Amino acid sequence: MRRIALLVLALAVSLLTGCATDVRNEALTRITNSYASAVRWGDWEGAQSFIDKDFAKDHPLSSIESGRLDQLRVTGYDEGSGPRPDGDNEVVQVVQINVVNINTQSERTVIDHQRWRYDSEKKKWWLMTGLPDFSPK
Repeated sequence: MRRIALLVLALAVSLLTGCATDVRNEALTRITNSYASAVRWGDWEGAQSFIDKDFAKDHPLSSIESGRLDQLRVTGYDEGSGPRPDGDNEVVQVVQINVVNINTQSERTVIDHQRWRYDSEKKKWWLMTGLPDFSPK
């Protein structure tokens, strides 16, 4: 009987661990899709809300950068193979973003290296790398 109780306890613990992982993965999918949607539609203020508060405080969006973003139209957003784990509570993904400058009508591609961190207290994912760098190279 004791052996059965231990087996049931071990099974319950493994199921709870799996549930926590599922919740975290679903939250990641939801947050990266919402962020991608904000970027696709040029909602830079909305996209800014996904960025880690400390990063945003240390890297505020200047009026010049905001003006540059308003001159862009996103024509493509490709997440490739999606996020991949990089540590306990972090994932990375490489996104290819195609943008057109509305003034010059020139299109270019920007590669955005994103790092997302999971805050287990708030049960929320935060973008640690800020908005994509669209500055001309």
